Amino acid sequence: MDEQEFVGLLSALLEPDTQKVKAATSQLNKTYYTSPASVTALIHIIISHDRPELRQLAAVEARKLVVKHWEAVPEAQKAQLRQQLLESTIAEPKPLPRHSKARVIAAIAKVDLADGQWAELPGMLQQAATSQTVSHREVGIYIIYTLLETMPDMFQENMGPMLALFNRTIQDPESVEVRINTMLALSELVMVLDTEEDTKSLKSFQNTIPHMVKILQSTIEAEDDEHTMQAFDVFNKLLSYESAFLNAHFGDLIQFFMQVAAKTEIDDEVRSQAFSFLMQSVRYRKLKVQSLKVGEQMTRMCLQVATELDELPSEEDEISPARSALGLLDILSESLPPSQVAVPLLKAIGPYVQNSDPSHRRAGILALGMCVEGAPDFIATQLAEILPLVLHLLEDPDTGVRSAALNGVARLADDLAEDMSKEHARLIPALIKNFDLALQGMRNSKAGTKEHELTTHILKASCMAVDSLIEGFEQEDAALYVNELVPRFAMLFDHDDHKVQMAAASAVGAIASASESAFQPYFEKTMQSLGRYIGIKDSEAELELRSIVLDTLGKIASAVGAEAFQQFVQPLMQSSEEGLHLDNQRLKETSYILWSTLARVYEENFEPFLPGVVKALLEALEQEETDAEVQLGAEASDLIGQEVTIAGKKIKVAGANGKNEDDDDDDDAIVQALMEGAEDDDDDWDDLGAVTAVAMEKEIAVEVIGDVLTHAKSKYLPYMQQTIEVVLPLLDHSFEGVRKSAVGTTWRAYACLWGLAEDDGMQKWQPGLPLKVKPTTDLEKLGDLLMKGTLALWEEEMDRATVTDINRNLAATLKLCGPAILAPSATSGTSTPLEQITAIILLLLQKQHPCQKDEDGFDEGEALEEESAEYDWLAIETALEVITALAAALGEQFAQLWKIFETPIMKFASSQERFERSASVGTMGECVESMGAACTPFTQRMMRMFLKRLTDEDPETKSNAAFATGLLCLHSTDAKEVLGNYNTILGTLEPSLQKHSSATPSEHEARLLDNAAGCVSRMIKKAPQNVPLEEVLPRLVELLPLKEDFRENEPVFDMIVSLYQAQNGVIQGLTAQLMPVFEKVLGPPEEQISDETKVKVQQLVQFLHR
Repeated sequence: MDEQEFVGLLSALLEPDTQKVKAATSQLNKTYYTSPASVTALIHIIISHDRPELRQLAAVEARKLVVKHWEAVPEAQKAQLRQQLLESTIAEPKPLPRHSKARVIAAIAKVDLADGQWAELPGMLQQAATSQTVSHREVGIYIIYTLLETMPDMFQENMGPMLALFNRTIQDPESVEVRINTMLALSELVMVLDTEEDTKSLKSFQNTIPHMVKILQSTIEAEDDEHTMQAFDVFNKLLSYESAFLNAHFGDLIQFFMQVAAKTEIDDEVRSQAFSFLMQSVRYRKLKVQSLKVGEQMTRMCLQVATELDELPSEEDEISPARSALGLLDILSESLPPSQVAVPLLKAIGPYVQNSDPSHRRAGILALGMCVEGAPDFIATQLAEILPLVLHLLEDPDTGVRSAALNGVARLADDLAEDMSKEHARLIPALIKNFDLALQGMRNSKAGTKEHELTTHILKASCMAVDSLIEGFEQEDAALYVNELVPRFAMLFDHDDHKVQMAAASAVGAIASASESAFQPYFEKTMQSLGRYIGIKDSEAELELRSIVLDTLGKIASAVGAEAFQQFVQPLMQSSEEGLHLDNQRLKETSYILWSTLARVYEENFEPFLPGVVKALLEALEQEETDAEVQLGAEASDLIGQEVTIAGKKIKVAGANGKNEDDDDDDDAIVQALMEGAEDDDDDWDDLGAVTAVAMEKEIAVEVIGDVLTHAKSKYLPYMQQTIEVVLPLLDHSFEGVRKSAVGTTWRAYACLWGLAEDDGMQKWQPGLPLKVKPTTDLEKLGDLLMKGTLALWEEEMDRATVTDINRNLAATLKLCGPAILAPSATSGTSTPLEQITAIILLLLQKQHPCQKDEDGFDEGEALEEESAEYDWLAIETALEVITALAAALGEQFAQLWKIFETPIMKFASSQERFERSASVGTMGECVESMGAACTPFTQRMMRMFLKRLTDEDPETKSNAAFATGLLCLHSTDAKEVLGNYNTILGTLEPSLQKHSSATPSEHEARLLDNAAGCVSRMIKKAPQNVPLEEVLPRLVELLPLKEDFRENEPVFDMIVSLYQAQNGVIQGLTAQLMPVFEKVLGPPEEQISDETKVKVQQLVQFLHR
């Protein structure tokens, strides 16, 4: 072997000349790296070369080749090589070569120790780790760390002695390096610690946590970035392991990280890391955090830190403590109950929004905006207090505060569209005023100045606030503002800032979508103005604008309808198909969404586009998801906080990764960059998130397929089989968004085929098992397949949103297609689908489903009896929807299942939370309706609960109780219990039957009125002789026709018709008052009464006219 040439080739790898690097790489691979002698040669360079960077590169290369060639190195040489390598590593003055050498030792040890060789190494390392010489201790512990990283099992038998050693070295009095390396080693050792069997070792490990905190505290105080980041990384790792490791000190850790996050004297990057730990803690240990009751303290801390936010919101996603604080608030409100986050926040923001310092006013409204998504139900109940505050801030003299208030409006509207829309008369003028002021300010200020930037931001924020707000408007309300808004926003279509253009175009799309036909006068002109952007593609900014324009034009298509939009469909489809090949993720996804919108508008007439659309969507789903991320891996764990040059680019290494198993590729990034030189362009670095991008594209593509097949109906049939084959396996996808969309699309396919089968003459389903109406063989097979896939996913799914969607899809399918999917099949196994569904629903009601526990289930008992976060409640609320759907599908047979569900549902009906009481009582009512007379055995217990809830303080719960009580009275055959309570029920409902004094009662008041009317009508239908009709009927007639809950018109008019048929004198005496009511209910809107009831009322009217 020509050692001189070998050293020369290695040296060439460090030169900036790309051609030299490529040539040297090729020759090394062909001539040298195929031989075991290369390992010996590399170790000699590691030991003796005077250039530290060459020693490091040789170590990186040797580490990879040891796996291939070490066993073939002559035995006579091995002992000397090991000894020299160990001595050289201990004596190495430079940290980077020293760490790379340590990894070569670990690689050799992995081969040798498995073969029973180098048995003296652990003792030598123990000796080094406890040496009187600091550098020896540093190297000894670092080599132990690299060994633990490579082969942790080796130390499992010596867990006690290892922990004893680490308890000592973590307190090293002289070297922060020893202390940090001990932390790194501990984070690897615990991977093989059995927390249940070896409680002594667990306790010994837990004893190191306070020392770890001290280490982090001291590195922060010393402004030692490199070691600080390594320590943070250890804490983040431990947080991702079993909770037992941190549990004993978890409350103290939360307090410590809160102090670091809040302290303005500490470096921003360090504070952001502390926020990151808190975010992960709340997300993955939420039950523990909830039981510690630190939500309020954390919320107030976030509010304070939010005051540090820059006046001008950054367009970039720069991480700062203030932004992180707002991010933590978002996670807190989603994960913890309102009493720990939203309630204290609303109490705290008063002084903030009234503070003379604009940064406090801004922080108050931004913090409120962050909490809406997590606690929409609670925030909705507080809107009466919140809105005046928001309107006041929209008039604030400070531009930054007004900008934050506009952001607040958008966030409130995103999650409370309906509630916010009721305030349109106050909100829209305030938004227009902000827009006009900003437009004027922008024209009067010089480009590039702070004032110009701020006014431009207000312009965008005004558009975005209208965009979010108007989506929730009724058509007639949206129509009021079309002439005010569209001309204003259209002025910005030609603005020189593409982000302003995007905001304006998007807002016009939202206005069109909400106002529908009222948008018609602006249709042609808007199409001309925006039409020129559907082909732009010269820059990323143009592609972004193009994607927003496509989205807007889709919304305009929905507004003006198929016929008016026809001439634009072809060019729009061409643009969207071209958009798939322009390497812009957002444009790709917008193209898919456009297809979904046009399929909705054109339905079966979308057929000409189906071949191209389906092909593109299925190709998107079949994309490979290779891990294109550059992992800096083990070698880079030495580079924390430093800038390294890779392929000619300076990259700051953000955190220790240091996790590498047997594969050799983890540390290739640096060497690969050194070897391949700098010929790659910047685009390579844009692909770091490629895995996620493809997964997110798949999520949208799957969802769009569901939309297209639902609306194209029979025209989609040629593609149905291939679609199922591609989509069904995605129930196992690693990304929860894809799994969630796949559940929805597969069940929509089933519903579509079911509807087509009914159109072809298949009988309507009837409740109960065994099936009275058998579906087609194809439907049976598909139902069996989907049920199997869904049940397998549903049982184990950790993501709450996915479980919630499974619940919704199963409930919708059962209501639409009946009990067919519940029928046992030849492949059902030991338990039937119905038994499996019942078991999963029971787990959800008991908060024992995997999606309701913390990551490892360790903390599960902590907070189960406490309140739920609203987001958590969704999983239970949708499980209740599955129960009502099961009742509908099974009819009177559901009585057997009610025995299983009764106790947990009754528990929710007695909850402290109004939304839990309301949903559970509504569920009971629906179940009674489906069971019919089979509800009789449960009458007494149900009646007690309903009477209690009829006096509930919450109008929605009271309303649902009235609905449920009426159904129980109608269907139960327990005459003693039912009729015995008639007077109590009527007495309780009497105040609810008063016609409301206000001309416009609230939605809850109107609904309560309607449900009370429905309840009394059902009672009369069941036993007219037990109701004082002379008193009740005139009051009832005054309320008609019902305004809010049209479903309750059914029992009301059914009862009226039956009283006329019985020639009841009281009702006959009210004919004059009833005739205008009949006229109204037979007119628009059509959905006031069902076709069946309409026929009865028409016949009655004809009879009365005789």
